[in-house]
Amino acid sequence: MKNFAIARRYAKALLLIGKEDGQAETYREELEGLADLISGEKALEAAITNPLYDTASRKRVLKAVVEKLELSDVMRAFILLLFDKNRIGSLESINEFYQMLADELKGVARADLVSAAELPDETVDKIREALAKRTGKEVLLEVKQDPSLIGGIVTRIGDLVLDGSVKTQLLNMRESLKRGESV
Repeated sequence: MKNFAIARRYAKALLLIGKEDGQAETYREELEGLADLISGEKALEAAITNPLYDTASRKRVLKAVVEKLELSDVMRAFILLLFDKNRIGSLESINEFYQMLADELKGVARADLVSAAELPDETVDKIREALAKRTGKEVLLEVKQDPSLIGGIVTRIGDLVLDGSVKTQLLNMRESLKRGESV
């Protein structure tokens, strides 16, 4: 089970260092690159996190990876601290929290846009602009398709869900009819 409180704490600590030394964006890129590499290479992940291997060997592998990636001194120290504190297995969660916190720092909001069919670029841009206006932040929009929506779109930005899908409207109508309400 992932411990999100610990991941959040480490991500906040790294972000504070990044804010102090002006390298928050550098740390974002380095952390994301390392987390993607380790999660994408299962053999590497096992070599670093599997307790069946002795600690010294796992640390040597991690140090070799960190050296090869030419990470900044702060990031090297951070990664080795995670290893020493037995938190290297939480690297992916720490990265997720760091990305969110770094986005907040930059005034960026990430949103998901799900539509039944492919949307024209100008429509996606209008939706992005409307979300930016509503949130007061720059919006990075991830566009996906889900034919089960039948029609319309569903947008998620943080905890806010804007559901304009035909599927949801039909489900709402069905519930209204079950309760005996007029539609």
